[in-house]
Amino acid sequence: MHNLNAAPPSLSADVLIVGFGPVGKLLAIQLGRRGHAVVVVDRQHAGYPLPRAVTHCSDFARILQSAGLAPDTIPEITQPYDDMYVWRDGEGRTLVEVDWSGRGESGWYNTYFFHQPSLEKALDEVIGGLPTVRVMRGWEAVHLSQDADTATAAIRAAGTGEQLGVTARWVVGADGANSQIRRWAGIEWHDEGYFYDWLVVDVKPDPELEFPHVAAQSCDVRRPSTMVPGGPGRRRWEFMRLPHESKDELNRPGKAWELLAPYGITPANAELERHSVYTFQAGWATRWREGRVLLAGDAAHLMPPFAGQGLGAGVRDVMNLGWKLDAVLRGLAGERLLDTYDSERLRHVVAFVRFSMDLGKVICISDPEEAAARDTRMIAEWAAGMKPPAPPRPPLGPGVHTGPAGGHLARQGRVRIRGRAPALFDDVFGGPGALIARSAPSLTVLPGETRTALQDLGIDLVALSGPDVPEVTVAEDVDGVYASWLDGLAADAVLVRPDFHLYGAGRDATELATGFLTRLDAPEPVTERTDERIAIA
Repeated sequence: MHNLNAAPPSLSADVLIVGFGPVGKLLAIQLGRRGHAVVVVDRQHAGYPLPRAVTHCSDFARILQSAGLAPDTIPEITQPYDDMYVWRDGEGRTLVEVDWSGRGESGWYNTYFFHQPSLEKALDEVIGGLPTVRVMRGWEAVHLSQDADTATAAIRAAGTGEQLGVTARWVVGADGANSQIRRWAGIEWHDEGYFYDWLVVDVKPDPELEFPHVAAQSCDVRRPSTMVPGGPGRRRWEFMRLPHESKDELNRPGKAWELLAPYGITPANAELERHSVYTFQAGWATRWREGRVLLAGDAAHLMPPFAGQGLGAGVRDVMNLGWKLDAVLRGLAGERLLDTYDSERLRHVVAFVRFSMDLGKVICISDPEEAAARDTRMIAEWAAGMKPPAPPRPPLGPGVHTGPAGGHLARQGRVRIRGRAPALFDDVFGGPGALIARSAPSLTVLPGETRTALQDLGIDLVALSGPDVPEVTVAEDVDGVYASWLDGLAADAVLVRPDFHLYGAGRDATELATGFLTRLDAPEPVTERTDERIAIA
């Protein structure tokens, strides 16, 4: 990291990020790699050393790939879970089995379990190699003001009380659930009124214990609990606080060992890394931009952990915001483009918040009669062939996309160019942004200024067949992923944005390209939202 002792009395940057958790780190990487001057401040002198989030999905894996940390290159940090997630009642009967196996459209496994402190350390190492990113640990933002062109934060060193001013074109609050940036910006919070206390316990079993690599949900009314992997060499349990218990009573090492004992986990064969009571909540900021201030991660939304999507939602924020900030900072798009950040992301987040709450409503039952009725119903439905609950696959809300395919995640398959070994698309092209067409001639007719504008935005021109021509790369569709995708869309071309989402699909590549560029210059107006309208989105 940079030498903080030589800090000048004032700093300037393109972007100031407040908060240096995974969301702040990934945004710093996205912007720093594009050459923007970034200052990151965090009041903690060091990263949090204990696990928090433990699971991620396939598009999170693709985001890690974009940061140079593809899951198959960091097996000591994250490992796939290619199996079922089993829900059982208090008698051990199966209520439902959720299929967490296989690979998603992003080219990675649908489910992984990882060790967050190790991942954050790896992200720190990436940031350490970015000369335009300055990280200031132990500095707390104490004031924020803004005008039409810039925002200025006063920051204070926790140890010495020294104060500095940081002036930036944009400020991003990635400072967590109790975001001070959100409060200073005057952004309101929509609370779903969902509160449950759970004891989270992280354990390192002895290697010789050979504890099964399983994920299970116990809906036992006597103590609802969750058991999942916690990343390589680790396990996690979560136990709901019962109505007659206090938080203090639950949050004791002795209580943690007592609850672990039925699983064969004891002080003799495992290390207790952490035990902490968390209040699971659900809500979101009613808007994610106020002038020069933007929000991301927990500062913008909170959800219960039952779908394992809380941190995933935050890193999706980063991908959406990162390419848009880059385009605005480089003068490739107007500032109105940033109004599409929350309009696109909010609908997506709300769908996952509500899905997580729905799962919690099934799990967090402490009344025996209500639990018995649930068990009877779910066992009967499962025996009758009920499909297990699947995570929602919502498209983005209104923004920079068009048509039925617009706003959905793009697929990633293996491609081969110029006789080289097959590799995932993003690794071959340095990222996801691409106008992909069945044949090269459909791309050669693009006007020169259109080709240049796309390339400036990181949108490569890729054909699945045809002769090599200037500015168009012909890529062999090794496994037929792209041909199958285009067939399913009844399209000859797709335009994939730099955040893995589709602008749209169609027969005419030129029409897609010009439509995308026009939308950047003049995004469709975002209708002002109210809490009521958000609530039914």
